Amino acid sequence: MSTGTASGTRSTFFTDARMNSMTLAMLGRVYTGAADTGETLTTIDRITDGDHNSWAHEWEATADRVASIGDDCVRRGHRVSGRNALLRAATYYAACVLVADGCENPDEIRSRTFAAYRRCWERYLGLLDNPPEPLEIPYEGTTMPGWFFTASGEGLKPTLVMVNGADGAASYLWPGYGSEAAARGYNVVIFDGPGQQRMLFERGVPFRPDWEHVLKPVVDVTLRHAGVDPERLALYAVSQGGYWAPRALAFEHRFAAAVIDDGVVNVSEAWHAMLSPKLKELLAAGERDAFNAEIERLPTRTKWIFNWRAQPYRSPTLYDTFLEAARYEITPDLAAQITTPVLIADPDQEGYFAGQPKRLYDMIPGEKVHVRFTEAEGAAGHCEPMARSLAAQRFFDFLDDHVGLTDS
Repeated sequence: MSTGTASGTRSTFFTDARMNSMTLAMLGRVYTGAADTGETLTTIDRITDGDHNSWAHEWEATADRVASIGDDCVRRGHRVSGRNALLRAATYYAACVLVADGCENPDEIRSRTFAAYRRCWERYLGLLDNPPEPLEIPYEGTTMPGWFFTASGEGLKPTLVMVNGADGAASYLWPGYGSEAAARGYNVVIFDGPGQQRMLFERGVPFRPDWEHVLKPVVDVTLRHAGVDPERLALYAVSQGGYWAPRALAFEHRFAAAVIDDGVVNVSEAWHAMLSPKLKELLAAGERDAFNAEIERLPTRTKWIFNWRAQPYRSPTLYDTFLEAARYEITPDLAAQITTPVLIADPDQEGYFAGQPKRLYDMIPGEKVHVRFTEAEGAAGHCEPMARSLAAQRFFDFLDDHVGLTDS
């Protein structure tokens, strides 16, 4: 799967499309305080284009250095300086986790950098002026980890529930649109669902297509908190969350409004786009063994991309993963059941799910808004990574209108 990036050499840092996309996303996080421009640019200057070992090594080196700064600041009583550095370090460690499967020692790199990410992220949360409450959300005999950020002020508040993508860290949601929501008076809930972060790496729980069974317990736990207005729940979903959230909204009708960033109709289309004509023929013919054998003959880097994307599905083989991914589809019957007002973001150069945001918009019969993000605005690419302030304005203007936070 390619990831669309803005055109032109000034926004091209790597010829490797995925590395370039991750770099743009990192620079976009400068707006939220989760990265720094100089730290990002000096790190990517040291990285060998297309070499995931180099990417992981250099980002880990930067993360180690910044984490040491944060720890030292905290030790000396500089809480704000310390938490700011620890947040950036967490983000940099998360960048290592993203490429671990393409490295020579994937399990070692993933284990080490994810543990470092968690330490920095959770220490950062504890240093906030109003630290969030840790959650363990009941889920089919286990729990899903999350956090509840309480809005300031008295009385019942609107609450934003945030759904992550396929491989995003919790620190990609807060700070960012999570902290933007808090500044506007929302409580905020973030969590790791099946196949995401702690649920995958620590508990071995894979993705599932029917996310109504995931979002329902999240809403149930959220509504038990004092200060939550049950009539003013809002939902934000990013990347592959753009499939999970609409799927859940077909059954879960307790949200007053939702932002889908970007809309997804069929996850498997991005998988099929990676296949050669021969592999497509073998898949269509149900030739499981021949398909898997052909995959093994692919270049190492191509196999890594397949295996990395397949990991959260936990299917026995890649052939089985393709069959599983085909279940991740919003059908017209499902879309017809969505009654929540939705905003669907649709950026130029949407590399994973091109054309799908508008298709989802057309399928939903109720109140809906289709919002284009353009290259001319600096907002091109998957989930408009370099236009965080513009996206926040559009997303929250829509949500605020539906939960009664619009100034009059």
